Amino acid sequence: MPLGKSWKKRIEDISSVYHIKEKLGAGAFSEVVLAQERNSKRLVALKCIPKKALRGKEAVVENEIAVLKKIKHKNIVALEDIHESPTHLYLSMELVTGGELFDRIIERGYYTEKDASQLIQQVLDAVLYLHNMGIVHRDLKPENLLYATPFEDSKIMISDFGLSKFEDGGVMATACGTPGYVAPELLEQKAYGKAVDVWALGVISYILLCGYPPFYDENDSELFNQILKAEYEFDSPYWDDISESGSLVTPLSTGTSTDPSVNRYRRTLHGLNGREPSMPPRSYATFPRWATARTWRRRRQRLLQESSARDVDGRKKQKT
Repeated sequence: MPLGKSWKKRIEDISSVYHIKEKLGAGAFSEVVLAQERNSKRLVALKCIPKKALRGKEAVVENEIAVLKKIKHKNIVALEDIHESPTHLYLSMELVTGGELFDRIIERGYYTEKDASQLIQQVLDAVLYLHNMGIVHRDLKPENLLYATPFEDSKIMISDFGLSKFEDGGVMATACGTPGYVAPELLEQKAYGKAVDVWALGVISYILLCGYPPFYDENDSELFNQILKAEYEFDSPYWDDISESGSLVTPLSTGTSTDPSVNRYRRTLHGLNGREPSMPPRSYATFPRWATARTWRRRRQRLLQESSARDVDGRKKQKT
């Protein structure tokens, strides 16, 4: 497998370097395990990729590693080491233990404007850093935003750079991402750039502020039509106590993500700091578009399965 020689340390058996403790999760063609480095006793999330599953996809892995090796930010999950055995490639990732933003949304039922602004500010700082480095994430969503610790005041971190791309002064055309978070120009198969990340952040901000997504339909064609038309509402009573700054925090109101300015988006957050809504805590069972948290979970599982299949197919066809 022609991966960059300087990127990896050759080993015969990963157990000589790490003590494997338990399985944490699995992706389209990899498994993530909790591992402890034998020398330092440090815990890591070890991504184990069988070489036979990578045949024909080496360029995709090279791209992900190249991106991860270039970035270092407090709100981005770090790549710490790379090993290669005769049968596997191993990526040692910074261990985060607080779970997905998605799960905390389900647990809490809503975020105050102050909480939402502080969380999104962290993500925006990381996205601005990526964009200044010429990197577009292309798959921002609550499932890819992880809390560093289980504590309430934990920082949030961006993960999963499998679809990320160096912009290299040009534009991209490959269709990728997750339904519900993709920007209109992606669906229209137009050339696009950094702005698609800002659009996805708008969708995430909307969900945090009211507890349900701006675009939703069980049928993907209908969902995509809503996105193309920017067809969403600030439903009463769920937005009645959200400030004007809160309503403006999503760049969705333009119906396009052609303004890639993260700084412009960051400025709209300032009006949210310190605001607490007057409404009591709510549960997802009260929301009009997603009947219950269980519905969201079922939908999420289906989307994850479909997204994994799309990602594999998209990566095969990746050209830019």
